[in-house]
Amino acid sequence: MSTTIGPDLSTFLEATPDLPAAQQPVWPDAAALETAVAELSTYPPLVFAGECDVLRDRMASAGRGEAFVLQGGDCAETFAGATADNIKNRIKTILQMAAVLTYGASVPVVKVGRMAGQFAKPRSSNTETREDVTLPAYRGDMVNDFEFTPEARHPDPQRLVRAYHASSATLNLVRAFTTGGFADLRHVHDWNRGFVANAANQRYEKLARDIDKAMKFMAACGADFEAMRTTEFFAAHEALILDYERPLTRVDSRTGNLYDTSGHFIWIGERTRDLGGAHLDFVSRIHNPIGVKVSAKAQVDDLLRMIDLVDPDRTPGRLTFITRMGAGHVRDALPAIVEKVTASGAAVTWICDPMHGNTFESASGYKTRDFEDVVDEVRGFFEVHQGLGTVPGGIHVELTGNDVTECIGGSEKILDADLNKRYETVCDPRLNHQQSLELAFLVAEMLSREP
Repeated sequence: MSTTIGPDLSTFLEATPDLPAAQQPVWPDAAALETAVAELSTYPPLVFAGECDVLRDRMASAGRGEAFVLQGGDCAETFAGATADNIKNRIKTILQMAAVLTYGASVPVVKVGRMAGQFAKPRSSNTETREDVTLPAYRGDMVNDFEFTPEARHPDPQRLVRAYHASSATLNLVRAFTTGGFADLRHVHDWNRGFVANAANQRYEKLARDIDKAMKFMAACGADFEAMRTTEFFAAHEALILDYERPLTRVDSRTGNLYDTSGHFIWIGERTRDLGGAHLDFVSRIHNPIGVKVSAKAQVDDLLRMIDLVDPDRTPGRLTFITRMGAGHVRDALPAIVEKVTASGAAVTWICDPMHGNTFESASGYKTRDFEDVVDEVRGFFEVHQGLGTVPGGIHVELTGNDVTECIGGSEKILDADLNKRYETVCDPRLNHQQSLELAFLVAEMLSREP
């Protein structure tokens, strides 16, 4: 499982073609960037090649319908938000969701956090103007700060190094939580019983009661609950800033293969998946499991060429298409894509991102999402796969473990007028703790109806 820096890696970095790279910061100080990149290249890996291989096998199982993937976490992590309480609440929410989904799907749930690296975000413009002031756009804490001042918005390469340390601290805490008893299935089930006890969530009482019966049955049969005190948990983020991803690439000493050790699973976004671009070239050279975001506008021929580039050997679990269509488009746009990709013989795992296609500006001026749209896109995703006889492999959700008010709707009935109460995101709106659990119960119902 070890990873090393050696001549093979140096050759890789030197031989990487000078391809266009979308969504990269304009670093004002080339010498400072070189120093930061050199520093990153000397640091230990954040994850190990063997762990990435395990996740690839888990993703392959999801592609066959033998597992279900839950990817969840912040839209954009911040350095200030990387606290023990925030990380614990996020992990707790994902564990709670996974317990419910496991029962609904009757297969293991692969838990993947959008965390420990999600410090960068794509932007529609290099600059932002407020009144008469124009400054560099906020590209995530890995690049600059959200505060609208010249000093804060100045791209600083040392933030790449700070992102590494914040990711390392986050992973240390995640590993402690998931192996030290915090993830015990009995605790998680008790937390979910508390959720259902809320009058607003009583519609899910039957499912919670069924899970309770299953737990008691396992206990009566002498199930080894000690084995359920720990759980696998993987880290994922968008591979956006190549000046961060490339120096964290390492050579696996077992195989000589390259891995991006910044995270177990990395994905390429809708704005950076150009066939002739640097991002796809980069992920084609590493052996991590890879995701690609796919919108309703995606051309099937482009996706097939993408498969040839990133997964030429058709390795199950290697490539995941994360579809982000929007509730109003998923039923129309997704079938042809799934049908033609499947007919090509590609071993793709399909995951639904019901967040990014459902964003709009509310009447009060807040960027938000309607919980009902999120649920409807997932429902449409399941309907399409059921109709085609293919496998809905998982969901990819922007969420927080805190009680923010960023998405409207849900059993709490958050209204537009409520958004200003706790609107804390620095980028896209997230489901709060209650909405996330409600989504899990609804998806569990959908899974339990799958043939």
